[in-house]
Amino acid sequence: MDVDPDDVFRDEEDDPENDLYQERQSSKELVVFLVDASPKMFSITCPGEDEENTSHFHVAVSSVTQSIKVQIINRPYDEIAICFFNTKEKKNLQDLNGVYVFNVPEREQLDNLTARFIKEFDRVEESFSKVIGSEFGIVPGSRDNSLYNALWVAQALLRKGSAKTADKRILLLTNEDDPFGNIKGVTKLDMARTTLQRAKDAQDLGISIELLPLSGPNEEFNVSTFYADLIGLEGDELAQFMPLAGERFEDLNKQLRKRMFKKRRVRRIIFTVAGGLSIELNTYALIRPTVPGTITWLDSVTNLPLKSERSFICADTGSIIQEPPKRFQTYKNEDIKFTIEELSEIKKVSTGSLRLLGFKPLSCLKDYHNLKPSTFVFPSDEEVIGSTCIFIALHRSMIRLKRFAVAFFGSSSRPQLVGLVAQEEVTDGGGQIEPPGMHMIYLPYSDDIRPIEELHSDTSGMMPLANAEQIEKATALVKRVDLRDFSVCQFANPALQSHYAVVQALALDEDEMPEIHDETLPDEEGMSRPGIAKAMEEFKICVYGENYDEEEEKAGNAKGAKKRKTEEAAVSKAAYYDWSKLADDGKLKDLTVQELKSYLTANKLTVAGKKEVLITRILTHLGK
Repeated sequence: MDVDPDDVFRDEEDDPENDLYQERQSSKELVVFLVDASPKMFSITCPGEDEENTSHFHVAVSSVTQSIKVQIINRPYDEIAICFFNTKEKKNLQDLNGVYVFNVPEREQLDNLTARFIKEFDRVEESFSKVIGSEFGIVPGSRDNSLYNALWVAQALLRKGSAKTADKRILLLTNEDDPFGNIKGVTKLDMARTTLQRAKDAQDLGISIELLPLSGPNEEFNVSTFYADLIGLEGDELAQFMPLAGERFEDLNKQLRKRMFKKRRVRRIIFTVAGGLSIELNTYALIRPTVPGTITWLDSVTNLPLKSERSFICADTGSIIQEPPKRFQTYKNEDIKFTIEELSEIKKVSTGSLRLLGFKPLSCLKDYHNLKPSTFVFPSDEEVIGSTCIFIALHRSMIRLKRFAVAFFGSSSRPQLVGLVAQEEVTDGGGQIEPPGMHMIYLPYSDDIRPIEELHSDTSGMMPLANAEQIEKATALVKRVDLRDFSVCQFANPALQSHYAVVQALALDEDEMPEIHDETLPDEEGMSRPGIAKAMEEFKICVYGENYDEEEEKAGNAKGAKKRKTEEAAVSKAAYYDWSKLADDGKLKDLTVQELKSYLTANKLTVAGKKEVLITRILTHLGK
């Protein structure tokens, strides 16, 4: 089934001929998990999902496992590496002490996720003490600095790819807020300084470092002790980060998943304002349908992905044509040839940039002007310096004057008008809810708008209308079952969840299917509450009466539908014959009983009796 047959959710930049299409396609994430494996991670426990105490190390490993299981479905082209630090054994290309890069054969240390990698990591706790081991990597009397080594290894892994085409991130999971707490004097200061410098070097290369702290039952993780400097927290950011450290451990999966699947830029566009003045904007897709991944064809022997290639063969000689194919258009008995590049240039209407046309009052923008989901735009100074300042001035003026901007925008083949609607920032005590920016609304052309057809166009009074009492009872019922604070984000797609559960069970050889909870099913317990049940019963009595039998009504409707279907078939069958001519020629006797009955049924006559009786009845009806 095609989820989006009309391309309602299709982004304009999905056109392969667009230059920025390649940029978007090549963008991916390179992520390195740094998991603390010190003895403290095993000694401190916290309540798990089953309310039994579990170690911080188990919580960290379980969270990473769940994240990569989702990651392999949502972003299969992202590359992941997992490193343990504070370990007895070492396994890394730099041969640094206390760092163990987990991996499986036939896979690079930073590479796409595979089913084997996920299966092996899911069982890493079973053999961790025997194969890898745990020990404090930062101890008095030693210059070893396992945290510094871990950052070094992670930075080396993330040398892969360009910062322009890949988002590089390090996710650090630990319960030690002061890694140099056991070191005293100048040595402590020196080790802390070199570690912070190593982190700064990584950030200067475009690598972001994020901390996922684990707090003990009676001991809160104090991020300001050391890690605030390492990840660059200060002021309001530090104040907002601190409450996260004290949250319960069951929230760790949610935190990790939120950070793994952050919003990504769809594309970068140039907004031409006036007089040669242009600013740079980043676009973000706020709502898009989630669909199962595309099918990948595999070789039956090697199980490796197949790559399809197309070749053109000459019909006369059978040889492969090396020249690029050409198209032609017949004009005045002559074939005019075009190359693919020439055709692309002919079809190109717009350059793909956004060009301001003017402003209109917000009252002119109607709900039915929204053709498809809007795109959110936000300024960027990456290429065009000063874009943010101009955007802010324009944004404030549009809000103050209550106007929206009308602009011309489109891909090479689909130019269209858009409306830019400014959105103010929305915040509460916990932080930002809605960011400031503009929504790009895709506007229709005049011939895209159709006149509205009235559903109840019958003014003769034949169609029943609800009376005042019925409307009152329906209103009371709707108020009773109203979903407060409803959001589409509260419901997961059960079909997708079931699909992914089957894929996961098959890929990981799991014995049991993960249980899928269908959140779209009616809440039977809630619907049976006295207030709702009473409102439903009152509405039912008001509309159908007290003696209404639903089962009897269904049976009657089914019987009536069957009768109508039979009559329609009889009318259609009877229309094949010229009954008056058959009667005049005396050929009615040559027809079968069923054919004779089709005439009688179509004309609502009795069909009982033998063939001679049926013929007599037809002749009488025809006046013969």
